[in-house]
Amino acid sequence: MHLSSFQEFKIYIIHLTGLDRDALHIYAGLLVFFIVAFFHKRQLKSQLAMWAVVIVAVAAELFDARDDLFNHGYWRVGASLHDIINTSFWPLMIWLMAKFKLWKG
Repeated sequence: MHLSSFQEFKIYIIHLTGLDRDALHIYAGLLVFFIVAFFHKRQLKSQLAMWAVVIVAVAAELFDARDDLFNHGYWRVGASLHDIINTSFWPLMIWLMAKFKLWKG
């Protein structure tokens, strides 16, 4: 089985942190969301921050799909959808709470 540089990087991060792949997807989504929201003036209700998370999640899954096709001969669509949801769920919840003002600061 051939590992791409992207897969090797993911394995390195898993070994470095000791976290599960699902946890890393959650942290990656939150990290992208908070970084973009920090640099964007609208902060947590920034649509740009939410779109950045979705774009990063889909892009990462396209790299995974390429590796799936190369190594397995088919794309594991269910696993990709699972990863996209894991990456996007908590940023989406935070974005919705900020957008609809579910708490007051």
